[in-house]
Amino acid sequence: MSNIINIKNKKARRDYELSDRFVAGIELYGTEIKSIRAGKASINDGFCFLRPMIRKNDVIEIWVKMHIAEYTHSTYNNHDPKRERKLLLTKREIKKLEKKVKTTALTIVPTRLFINNRGLAKVEIAIARGKKHHDKREDLKQKADKRDMDRIKKNFRFKN
Repeated sequence: MSNIINIKNKKARRDYELSDRFVAGIELYGTEIKSIRAGKASINDGFCFLRPMIRKNDVIEIWVKMHIAEYTHSTYNNHDPKRERKLLLTKREIKKLEKKVKTTALTIVPTRLFINNRGLAKVEIAIARGKKHHDKREDLKQKADKRDMDRIKKNFRFKN
């Protein structure tokens, strides 16, 4: 692939503490993958949820809701930009996610949307716990302190 698609969810790291990460495939229509390859997707407002399968109540599926813009060169049968898309994971991964989400106050957040080397669209999801306001401020302070220390080290190296 000539152009590299790597769409990140910057709000996820700011608003959540991310723990376990999984890479999942996505069920897409043809116009959706073309739009992703053009870079017209956003996962900043995206979220994942569990849903039982329609005919088998004991089987759980994971779905993601995110925005993929309509493909510009398509005809009248274009896709819905805010449609729910099914994630493709193994049964073991789905059971692990289901257990963590149902037993504790955790959620599933999409963190990155990318196209792998075979040309398939993948989404990286993470199990997350929401941060409090004071935790967000503490993270900002730590980032600023680290940036200042790096700046001081860089200036010290050049002087000597």
